[in-house]
Amino acid sequence: MEKFSATLVVMAAGMGSRFGGLKQIAPVGKNGEAILDFSVYDAIEAGFDKVVFVINRGIEKDFKEIVGSRIEKKVKVDYVFQQTDDLPSGFTCPEGRVKPWGTGQAILCCKDAVTTPFAVINADDYYGKTAFRQIYECLKNHNDSYCMVGFRLKNTLTENGHVSRGVCTVEDGFLTDVVERTKILDCKYTEDEETWVPLDPNCVVSMNMWGFTTDIFDYLEREFVKFLKIRGTELKSEFYLPFVVDTLIKSNEKKARVLVAEDRWYGVTYKEDKDAVVKAIGDLIDKGLYENM
Repeated sequence: MEKFSATLVVMAAGMGSRFGGLKQIAPVGKNGEAILDFSVYDAIEAGFDKVVFVINRGIEKDFKEIVGSRIEKKVKVDYVFQQTDDLPSGFTCPEGRVKPWGTGQAILCCKDAVTTPFAVINADDYYGKTAFRQIYECLKNHNDSYCMVGFRLKNTLTENGHVSRGVCTVEDGFLTDVVERTKILDCKYTEDEETWVPLDPNCVVSMNMWGFTTDIFDYLEREFVKFLKIRGTELKSEFYLPFVVDTLIKSNEKKARVLVAEDRWYGVTYKEDKDAVVKAIGDLIDKGLYENM
């Protein structure tokens, strides 16, 4: 029986403004590995056979030397570049914009590099082995829908500041709504910096771990044009991948299965997070989970 082929897309083009540096390649492992080294290891172990890195031109040399050179020895690797001026015909990047156009554009950049069902992750998030096994099996067995691996909100927080999370509503195992909350602290969020609204610590949140079939690229192209018509002159507006998925769900064009990982998420949102991540990764290594890296 032919092996099911799936691609892992790693979004690493973010500028790391809150972290204050290139957190995509910050070493957290005992031998200088970045978080994404562990994600790629887990993905290959789960069955993924190709990795596509979405990066920006400014970090290309460092990224390929520090990370790419290691990973290219283990799996087929491709690189695509997220650029502010990579826009549909008829649109131009407003003068003064330096911020990438968001996760939706990041995935759209992969259109020519991805030809199989694929998963999407952030470069600077540690998702754990269970999440990769779950999403690979879902891509393999359910080509009638998209999917996502969500985490419990309480397992995704940091003690060092607020976080942004897509808060999900799930019915019968499918996503019905995802709302981006850009300032969450201690299981509460605020929109106005004054009023804090409590959230269920066990609610499911998106950490941008999505599974797609390649028809997503057509939808992304369509929705990106709509977005640019309304917000294309703004210097900091972002075209979010969860927004596109939410739009497709609300229009009944697609469904998205929700898989829940009960593991603890680890990530470096702020510089102060790094020590905790290094310790957590070190503990996992000591348990023998990454003996063959």
